[in-house]
Amino acid sequence: MVAPAPAFPTTAAGTMKIPHDRLKHLVSAVFTAAGSRPPEPERIAHYLVEANLTGHDSHGVIRVPSYVEWLRTGKVFANRQLQVVTETDVLAVVDGQFGFGQVLGEAAMQLALAKAAKQGVAVVALRNSGHLGRIGDWAEMAAGAGMLSLHFVNTSGGGILVAPHGGINRRLSANPIAAGVPVKGGPPFILDMSTSTVAEGKIRVALNKGVPVPEDCIIDAAGRPITDARTFYGPPPGAILPFGGHKGYALCFLVEMLAGALTGGGASNPAVTRVANSMLTIVLAPSFFGSADEFAQEVERFIAYVKSSEKAAPDGEILVPGEPEARARERRRREGIELDETTWGQLWETCRSLGMTPEQLGAV
Repeated sequence: MVAPAPAFPTTAAGTMKIPHDRLKHLVSAVFTAAGSRPPEPERIAHYLVEANLTGHDSHGVIRVPSYVEWLRTGKVFANRQLQVVTETDVLAVVDGQFGFGQVLGEAAMQLALAKAAKQGVAVVALRNSGHLGRIGDWAEMAAGAGMLSLHFVNTSGGGILVAPHGGINRRLSANPIAAGVPVKGGPPFILDMSTSTVAEGKIRVALNKGVPVPEDCIIDAAGRPITDARTFYGPPPGAILPFGGHKGYALCFLVEMLAGALTGGGASNPAVTRVANSMLTIVLAPSFFGSADEFAQEVERFIAYVKSSEKAAPDGEILVPGEPEARARERRRREGIELDETTWGQLWETCRSLGMTPEQLGAV
């Protein structure tokens, strides 16, 4: 039997701070108990906790209960490997066989980076993956290897949450776009954005914390603007809006074509009952385009030029995309990861449901 969830010191906002290494041990123990074999539990834990460290709690350990439930119901499978469908020197189409996205995404990136290192460019189409987590992780992985990358991701089945521009019914997914550029002597430029106004995970975070969703992000089943996460989840469920009206909708539609139709994973399809991700990744090695040193110098020059702008507020600051995550990572490594009591209770309930022993929980 698993004891009641232990209490942690809470902040003024009612959240708990947990050391990242202890949280990683706990999550790894959960997936070991759920049937994953090494190194899968550690890799899942690494990327989920990394999302929390960077401040993206929507893609962090809040996902653990859902992942375990999907495993129980056969919507995701443990210990799956990439299956190569088609491969050339610069291109590969791979099938994840609905394994855990944290493992499959890493493997797909390793394949893309190896090809780009030899050929200067690589395109990898990953289809039929479990939830891929924070897509910025894959852009950071490429930037860490000194390469640029671009990623398009769609979600079929359970991920259909977004209404088309001019409509009120769920027809598309949040469809993130991510990109990364290495920056010499500093954190990489990382773009990681949903083509919808808000990712569903952030709505779940709001639900667990009992706070409203920002205005003009979600609608109820009748198409009326709402900020209540409970109303969004229904019944009947509401929908998320594309960001920027027709512009976000157009990008969302494009991602369905690139990540869904082109990879073979399929665009949003209500006949699919699981949350299935597909990702089209393009990786570029700057040394094949000219001098890698000159590229790095131009990136540095441009960043300095942008930051030289007069600030909108006297105490303001101009940041490059990726810098907020780097700062959050440093702060949360030092101070701990904040979790609300609802999320912590859900984690512990998952441990209880798996019958985890005190020995398995000893690291926490």
